[in-house]
Amino acid sequence: MVEVYIVGTSCTPFGRHVDRSFPALVRDAWLGVLADAGLPPHDAALVEQVWFGNCGMGQWGQGGIRGQVCLAPLVDAGLFPARVPVVNVEGGCATASLALHGAWKDLLSGQARMSLAIGVEKLVSPDDPGRTAAIFATAIDQLAPQRWHEYYVAAGEAAGKPFAPGPGRTVYMDTYAMQAAWHMRRWGTTQRQIAAAAAKNHHHGSLNPLAQYRFELSVDQVLADREVSWPLTRAMCAPLGDGAAAALLCRGDALVDLPPAARARAVRLCTSQLAGGKYRALDEPGLSRVAADKAYARCGLGPADVDLVELHDATSFCEIYQLEMLRFAPDGGGGAMVESGATALGGRLPVNLSGGLVSKGHPVGATGLSMVHEACLQLRGEAGARQAAGAAVALVENGGGVMGFDEAACAVHILEKSR
Repeated sequence: MVEVYIVGTSCTPFGRHVDRSFPALVRDAWLGVLADAGLPPHDAALVEQVWFGNCGMGQWGQGGIRGQVCLAPLVDAGLFPARVPVVNVEGGCATASLALHGAWKDLLSGQARMSLAIGVEKLVSPDDPGRTAAIFATAIDQLAPQRWHEYYVAAGEAAGKPFAPGPGRTVYMDTYAMQAAWHMRRWGTTQRQIAAAAAKNHHHGSLNPLAQYRFELSVDQVLADREVSWPLTRAMCAPLGDGAAAALLCRGDALVDLPPAARARAVRLCTSQLAGGKYRALDEPGLSRVAADKAYARCGLGPADVDLVELHDATSFCEIYQLEMLRFAPDGGGGAMVESGATALGGRLPVNLSGGLVSKGHPVGATGLSMVHEACLQLRGEAGARQAAGAAVALVENGGGVMGFDEAACAVHILEKSR
């Protein structure tokens, strides 16, 4: 059986990097992952394949060969091997996780012994704010918009929250708000429980030197923040930001080629499973449950075996919902689980110790790999003040794009501490 290990990860600080180019952010992520793996640049020739994730570079004028363009300066400087094939990946907010999945399959298939997944994004565009809106527009059907419009109108009626997009926010915030409203009506979830998830992750983010927001907020402060789309306030929603992240993957039989320190810190990638979205019924489980069930079955593990979770909280309601979809809480029980403190640092199942998307930030093309970076830090015992005690198994969930109330794509990875 082929085993796959993550031997290095990196993540730039997330935030406003207006003066940093895409290639500059990629350079930081690449040199960071090399350093984390303990490899000098001349050993970079071990990398046989690159999966490059990005959503928005086309709005900056580079519609194709994005990875090749960003890596070219590194090749010229002798910091990255020439002739390495690069596959460009785009899947909305799940982009970086799809890149990781591709690298994982490279190694399973025997096509490579070492493969790189890297993602980069720039969402902050003060000189042309329209760029940001155009990037997000790519993650919803533009060929038949009447379909999702009719779906959301009907869903709004069922949720008791009419579909009414407005200025100053993306349509996705309205769809998340409608999902939250439906969940509140169906299961009794409260706005205060959503705020508890946000406050908890702002605390975690305050301990993360890479987080975009490094301040704490109480539950009452979250509730008092500016309303975006009821029941969501600004503090419950992920900010716009820039950044890059990477992971270097290696076959188990190739670990011998790496320094002893790198072998000792290797994290096993037990599995990486995907699911595709559809226009589902409101009371039908989402695609993350499908991906999670596949991941559990492939690994021979279950929810009770997981010690910590990094999940996709584009809004804080998503944490409540995904806890249910990933089978950590019964349907309708996610809000109570968060409110109990079980998902906080020191709790039974710490969730989003990085700060999550609402605090760490959400440069969409890099997000999934930033979540893997946090999971690896935790499993190696290198997370500092936010370290979860005794963590041996981590689950990462990342979704992107929208198909009604589903994401268009979802990835679930399960990682295990080296024994």
